[in-house]
Amino acid sequence: MINGREKIVVVEADAASRDLLLAAIQSAGYEVVAFATAREGLEAARQPGTDLLVLDAAVADSNVFSAHEIVATIRGSAVTEGVRVIVLTRPGAGERAAGLDLGADDAISRPWDAAELLARVRAQLRVRRVDQQLLDKMHLAEEGQQIAHTAFDALAITEKMSSDAVSLNRRLKMGLAGVFAIAVVMAGTYFLFARSAQKDLRSTTTTIARLERGFVHQQDLIAEARRLRGAQGGAGAEPVGKDELQKQAAELQAKMAGAGSDEGAALRKELDDTNARLKRIEQEGDSAQNLIRADVNSVCLLHVAVGFRNQQSGQRLRYAGLNQQGEPIQDSQGNPVLTLEGSGPEVRVDVFGTGFPAGPEGRIVTNRHVAQPWWDNDELSQLTSQGFTAEIASIHAYFPGDPRAFITEIEEISKDADLATMRIKMQDLKRPVLTIDSGKGAAVTGEPVVLMGYATGLAAILARTDEDTAQQIMAHGGTDVAQVLDELARRNLIHPLITQGHIGDILPDKIVFDAQTTSGGSGGPLFNKDGKVIGVTFAVLKGFGGSNFGIPIRFSEPLLASAPAHASN
Repeated sequence: MINGREKIVVVEADAASRDLLLAAIQSAGYEVVAFATAREGLEAARQPGTDLLVLDAAVADSNVFSAHEIVATIRGSAVTEGVRVIVLTRPGAGERAAGLDLGADDAISRPWDAAELLARVRAQLRVRRVDQQLLDKMHLAEEGQQIAHTAFDALAITEKMSSDAVSLNRRLKMGLAGVFAIAVVMAGTYFLFARSAQKDLRSTTTTIARLERGFVHQQDLIAEARRLRGAQGGAGAEPVGKDELQKQAAELQAKMAGAGSDEGAALRKELDDTNARLKRIEQEGDSAQNLIRADVNSVCLLHVAVGFRNQQSGQRLRYAGLNQQGEPIQDSQGNPVLTLEGSGPEVRVDVFGTGFPAGPEGRIVTNRHVAQPWWDNDELSQLTSQGFTAEIASIHAYFPGDPRAFITEIEEISKDADLATMRIKMQDLKRPVLTIDSGKGAAVTGEPVVLMGYATGLAAILARTDEDTAQQIMAHGGTDVAQVLDELARRNLIHPLITQGHIGDILPDKIVFDAQTTSGGSGGPLFNKDGKVIGVTFAVLKGFGGSNFGIPIRFSEPLLASAPAHASN
């Protein structure tokens, strides 16, 4: 919350820019005065109550009283102790670095954005408040020390008149030492707390910068959609290995043209084997399309939004503000500016996953790391050590063929596997429950499998549209992930990717298969050749021949049995 007593001094040589600065800062409720010359600005900054100086880095009076000298004077004077300094520089990182080298606390490039400027001002004033509170604590400690000295002197005089002077002197020194110890502990504790709070917020900013997906960067998302569209060749997903086998067959035919009789016979056998495998994959592909056609509409996209709450104050972590493009304001290092105050948008990390109905109406199976994205996630876990708790802000499910976003709640979390069940408020939506098969013969090594899921999330869905449609969707949704998803659902563009492969191995707690998937596909159903769900995708194993992991479906049965049945709303 802005304190109306906080005073800001602006030094800007250009009259038009000075008026804009004055208007922007005054609009936020601060007390602000503006000057054209460095000398006037310094005199104003020396007045009691000044908290912040906004300084044109290029300002200089006729007597060569420069911005550098202003900052040096501010830093070297007891009168201006704690006053924060923001410099305005010419465009470019080098200019900002030069501004910081002057000794300023922050640097902003021209042309400056009003929202960003106010966010930087608020950030510096927050630091100023912490510093001022620390100074107040130290002054109290000094006053306590003076009082203790006065008491000591008075008691020393009395001591001379007392028969037990030695004993009194010993007790007095012990009491005085206690007073000093308490004062030092109080000041030290506050100092460490303030430093720790600032350090934690800086660490949180760095972590959020790595995680941040709460705001969709349109050009990056469009570029990724173009890349995926090109890789797919404008078509749907091909069975795993088909392209590779076709390429391998062509290479073998080319080699046979110039090979001798002995080598040619070996190449012929290899070519026959390759063609046989290719034919089997094509036949399995036709069969799979018939098996899963009715199940596609039951596989939903899950959008999980994660927020962050301060463990001490209970406040939500927020962005300090948005720029003109609707994206978070960044500091000089390119990280988002975060705060626990103000009315900026809450920091959200958007996670995508897959779910499917496997129990009574409205109940779906997915992964635990989809329902609780911080589980077994090192980066999100770092925020806990930085004083923040990750928590679910919202969960919505999107089903193929329906334009609505369905409110979803976590129901059961498995203690034994990466599985969870959720309950969806289905309203009037009807979707068939997928058939599961947990028997011993349901999953067989070498048998074909079909996988459904929303691998690669938004980018993959946009990749299945043409360029104009993708641009229109992003223009409609802007930087809001939920709005982009709503527009995709309205256009009936949300439906799972379907990939094929084979079971490579069956272990007591997992199924290894080679059907393609990636992030976003977690929680997707794994079908056997009979069209029954035998597993739930939970891991993409990079660098291991394209193999992925699924959890045998039998691990979901205790969750489905213990979860209470809810009537759909």
